[in-house]
Amino acid sequence: VQLQASGGGLVQAGGSLRLSCAASGSASSIRVMGWYRQSPGKQRELVANIRSDGTLNYAASVKGRFTISRDNAKNMVYLQMNNLNPEDTAVYYCRLPPGSLGPAEYWGQGTQVTVSS
Repeated sequence: VQLQASGGGLVQAGGSLRLSCAASGSASSIRVMGWYRQSPGKQRELVANIRSDGTLNYAASVKGRFTISRDNAKNMVYLQMNNLNPEDTAVYYCRLPPGSLGPAEYWGQGTQVTVSS
């Protein structure tokens, strides 16, 4: 499985971006698809994930501003990010955690999101 993330960029505070991640396999068989982010000097952290049954999970810092969704027919997972603030600046990665599609985990290459104040 390969994951290809896109959609990052530079945006002003209060703006929006939509990230996309394409999975090379069949997304309908993937149990959990998630977005993570890592800022300089910080550990990589969960932003949101979505299960195949539609269950959603968000980090407290993004709840109400970000929306994760998936399109199994297109093998895609999305992250709509609204009302961005400078603290959201990070490299964003899509991930399939262990157990999502077999025992291995899979990471996308990351896409940079920069929010200016």
